[in-house]
Amino acid sequence: MILAAGRGERMRPLTDHTPKPLLPVGGKPLLVWHIERLRAAGFTHIVINHAHLGQQIEDALGNGAAFGVSIEYSREVSALETAGGIATALPLIESEVFPVVNGDIYCEFDFSRLVEPLVRLAAGHDQAHLVLVDNPPHHPRGDFVLDGSRLHDADSPFTPHPLRLTFSGIGVYHRALFAHTVAGEKAPLAPLLRLAIDAGRASGEHYSGRWIDVGTPARLTALDEELRQHHAA
Repeated sequence: MILAAGRGERMRPLTDHTPKPLLPVGGKPLLVWHIERLRAAGFTHIVINHAHLGQQIEDALGNGAAFGVSIEYSREVSALETAGGIATALPLIESEVFPVVNGDIYCEFDFSRLVEPLVRLAAGHDQAHLVLVDNPPHHPRGDFVLDGSRLHDADSPFTPHPLRLTFSGIGVYHRALFAHTVAGEKAPLAPLLRLAIDAGRASGEHYSGRWIDVGTPARLTALDEELRQHHAA
């Protein structure tokens, strides 16, 4: 699943007329970069949720055939936040365990790395697996602590060591994580993750490759220039 329902307030005025995940970098919309990387890793059935200017996303991507994938859409009247959006889209998701990626990031993560946690979560114990990255300048405190492959809340007094990392927006989840989340209602993801962490049912990995939270027009412009120069070289 790709999350694409956010309003992108910090990206205004660009997002007044274009959904944030459709903003182009390096000659392609952010969403297309994700779709191409997911397809390369073998994920060919993709669900995308949308709200703000969502029809533009459907018009741009269609049923996914042009990208070698099948795309279905979970349409939200207003954005339902992450857990609400996922819970509402569950009828379109065939698997018990599935990867989710935020549509408003740029990341060169190899999604085939998620095969192991997908298999492990399907086997039973864990309900969430998060990909963590080094803390960006605009989020220096991070979100979680990784102890081996186990996830801990960075704000817990029982955290074993102080190395904090930031949630990349890429994760693998078991349907059971959303068992008590009501479809069609707003619900954040963080409380569910903290429940899974407290129950010892959350794992993680540290990704040190290129990852950018495209949260401001300045970051979008810098990434666009960087990608264009890279491909020109």
